[in-house]
Amino acid sequence: MEKSKVYFADFRATSECNLLQKLEKLVKKAGIETLPFADRYTAVKIHFGEPGNLSYLRPNFSKVIVDLVRRQGGRVFLTDCNTLYVGRRKNALDHLDAAYENGYNPFATGCHILIADGLKGTDETLVPINCEYVKEAKIGRAVMDADIFISLTHFKGHESTGIGGALKNIGMGCGSRAGKMEMHSDGNRSWRRTNAAAAAPAAKTARTMRFPSTKTAGHKSTMRNAWAAGAASAPVILTRCTPARIRRTKY
Repeated sequence: MEKSKVYFADFRATSECNLLQKLEKLVKKAGIETLPFADRYTAVKIHFGEPGNLSYLRPNFSKVIVDLVRRQGGRVFLTDCNTLYVGRRKNALDHLDAAYENGYNPFATGCHILIADGLKGTDETLVPINCEYVKEAKIGRAVMDADIFISLTHFKGHESTGIGGALKNIGMGCGSRAGKMEMHSDGNRSWRRTNAAAAAPAAKTARTMRFPSTKTAGHKSTMRNAWAAGAASAPVILTRCTPARIRRTKY
């Protein structure tokens, strides 16, 4: 497979070229104008942000992409799927309200929003992938109905993988609620009952960490993780991608 070309622009802005203009120059250099947008439905996948948070792309960045697509004759819309967790984006009505509150409305972005998996997150398309854990990916129907797909991703920290980026925006973000449930279900921990006794020494050998607090000087906490399991020589943690859990204990 040929290596992908990655184009980069920094956040330095001048009076002659602001960040929005730099984004337009960047995507043009990457070849966005060579895509056959004319009369084709174009889905721009984006995270609209949970109200109260600031870790999402501002709407005017999406407008740069929307305007480029529309100038090429494309029929463009912004999209995301409903979330699995409780919040303001777990159904289409609340999701749209949240998007509007964060500035994602047709007047600011130049196009409409479609919640890809519908009102309750059940409008999905089954996509055969035949992988180890998932045989059929459950993808929001509006994403699969689009002719062209563009991902606009905000960079974020992630407790399991370290960072979340384009792969998460597409792979997890385009999953319907049932699809998200299926992808997350492999992340559950499981133990073998026969290893309970062998795991006990692991708790004693685990490292301790201190966390600053506004109320006390610090909290002691024991991290039972892969190193501790190795010290006990017991295959306790069976799931390979489960992050270490940190439990705080009050003294």
